[in-house]
Amino acid sequence: MKFKTVCVLSYHKLSFSICFFFCGFTNQYSSISPPASPVAQDEPFSTYFEEKVPIPESPNQVFSFRKLWAFTGPGFLMSIAYLDPGNIESDLQSGAKAGFKLLWVLLLATIIGLLLQRLAARLGVVTGMHLAEVCNRQYPTVPRIILWLMVELAIIGSDMQEVIGCAIALNLLSVGRIPLWAGVLITITDTFVFLFLDKYGLRKLEAFFGFLITVMAISFGYEYVLVKPDQGELLKGMFVPYCAGCGPVQLEQAVGIVGAVIMPHNIYLHSALVKSREVDRKNKKEVKEANKYFFIESSIALFVSFLINVFVVAVFAQAFYNKSNMEVNAECNATGSPHTDLFPLNNGTLEVDIYKGGVVLGCFFGPAALYIWAIGILAAGQSSTMTGTYSGQFVMEGFLNLRWSRFARVLLTRSIAITPTLLVAIFQDVQHLTGMNDFLNPILQKLPFALIPILTFTSLTSIMNDFANGLMWKISGGIVILVVCAINMYFVVVYVTSLNSVLLYVLSSLLSIAYLCFVGYLAWHCLIALGVSCLDFCSRVRNRPAVLIEEQSEYDS
Repeated sequence: MKFKTVCVLSYHKLSFSICFFFCGFTNQYSSISPPASPVAQDEPFSTYFEEKVPIPESPNQVFSFRKLWAFTGPGFLMSIAYLDPGNIESDLQSGAKAGFKLLWVLLLATIIGLLLQRLAARLGVVTGMHLAEVCNRQYPTVPRIILWLMVELAIIGSDMQEVIGCAIALNLLSVGRIPLWAGVLITITDTFVFLFLDKYGLRKLEAFFGFLITVMAISFGYEYVLVKPDQGELLKGMFVPYCAGCGPVQLEQAVGIVGAVIMPHNIYLHSALVKSREVDRKNKKEVKEANKYFFIESSIALFVSFLINVFVVAVFAQAFYNKSNMEVNAECNATGSPHTDLFPLNNGTLEVDIYKGGVVLGCFFGPAALYIWAIGILAAGQSSTMTGTYSGQFVMEGFLNLRWSRFARVLLTRSIAITPTLLVAIFQDVQHLTGMNDFLNPILQKLPFALIPILTFTSLTSIMNDFANGLMWKISGGIVILVVCAINMYFVVVYVTSLNSVLLYVLSSLLSIAYLCFVGYLAWHCLIALGVSCLDFCSRVRNRPAVLIEEQSEYDS
């Protein structure tokens, strides 16, 4: 009997050790609760902006435009991720491959993005910490490091597309005189310069981003007016969720739209940017008011970004849907374009990227269309690579608890992201970048590593207090994340099955299994936070060794 009890005790000690490794250990809270409620802590101001924007008083007013203006900024910086070169390329390919038929997918993806950004903003406002900092406090060391590496990898992949987009724009504007690698170096240099604009005031930096968004709206809006899309077909494609005559190509494009619009690092970024406003987190009324105005501002910002994306989709849907390479080649040849060789003499359907997109616009609508397109791409790439740098800084600071000088942080995060981009630019020709985007797409499929944590932490009353997600938000958030993660997994499966090498297939399969296991780990914590207490077996295992020790003492006595 004594031997049996000791064996049971040893078994539970082992179980306790395993749970300590995977779940962490606190004396007071469950496995994913913080050591203390962040709301109760008076933390120093921790952000890359050296000032906080004051909020004007407006007693007894339900809505104030002065207050909305004071809160305006973070949402527009966040919305730039919806307008990066990767999104623009997804838009033009959607128009060229499916016409107006997938506009409803773009609308749905933007609405889903707004709901997720709402959660990110609420986390930052209520806790005073951004998502990476909360992850640092909640997850055990090993899962935390894995999560940081996954998010960092997604940032690098996204940044490569953004910097390459700037380099392509410079190449188009210079009529090929600026090679891809030189464009990358120029982008790196001016990004460093622009990032220090906040030294002259946070509002001036936000105004600069607003200027870049305006440039995009004017550039792509000009193309929209020039092409004159069919408004009836546009509205039908936007509000009728159906895709007549669509096949696997259109399905993959629809999935790609969702993956391009909702970016994981943007959730981390938005939760940090909202910390730049003066909000007394001990005052429930002020916190509630801040959440309201940030949601309104985010809605306006994403509406603007949606319109710009619609401009791009509509231009290519109207002008180039079902166009063959032969037709484009003939038109470019007739206008004397030097890029005729980009389009082979066959009846295959036209395939475009942001480089070829500018070329075909120049062939069909004149050189002005090409240069204005390039200006829009340059604004998209420049703004998104700056916000990407901020994302990298927030993520690295939060996960690793770094307290370096600002210049050192910028230099490190830029170097990590830029080095692979520069290598690609040196060894890759500007006319053959579609393969690189195909390679980057699986790297960017890291959505679960932002969406699952944000739903987890905003559902915990120990973190959010009275602002924790209600039942409806938990259910709807869970459904949204399940759909987005399913789309994410679809991308991974498609990529793995498309590999031709057996060795690569096996290696990718093993990595995919590890990927799914880690997603399952995060989902397990999330389900516990959502109220599925039967899955919280670690807390039960923690309590059982103490009971067994007590029983053992009684037996020995």
